[in-house]
Amino acid sequence: MKVTETILEGCFVIEPQIFGDERGYFFESFHQEKFYAETGIHPVFVQDNQSLSNRGVLRGLHFQKDQYAQAKLVRVVQGKVLDVVVDLRVGSKTFGQSFSIELSGENKIQLYVPRGFAHGFSVLEDHTIFCYKCDNYYNKNHETGIVYNDPHFRIDWKLQEEEIQLSDKDKILPSFNSLFLS
Repeated sequence: MKVTETILEGCFVIEPQIFGDERGYFFESFHQEKFYAETGIHPVFVQDNQSLSNRGVLRGLHFQKDQYAQAKLVRVVQGKVLDVVVDLRVGSKTFGQSFSIELSGENKIQLYVPRGFAHGFSVLEDHTIFCYKCDNYYNKNHETGIVYNDPHFRIDWKLQEEEIQLSDKDKILPSFNSLFLS
């Protein structure tokens, strides 16, 4: 596996080694010892999640607060997304900065998202299956987020505005400034 730290401290792109032939392919989607050796990070994943979405769905930018913060290892099994993370760790040298990458069933790239980050993705193909491991359990009372079109980040979600489909709760998320700079 090839591990590369992104512009955001502690956030890593993971490219697995893929073995393929006429029968198909094989790769290790997670190997604890290799992950730890390459990143120096030692999360214990306790929950796996999976979603199915069609083009235009935008999920995020979400995060869990306080003792329910989550690190995530995200990937796409089928289809394609633009995956976006934002460093919300006050005092971090990359606080308030964002990073995005295309994850797909074809490229099999994964992204490790540390605790203290907001996370979201826009779905770029129909029938996209998105999977992620979490190092902490979900707690509805500690979930919040930042509105997807916050001008502080100027994120290009790779969708036309009229294509974007949001959940009701994502439509009313607060701005970055109201949460962190006011």
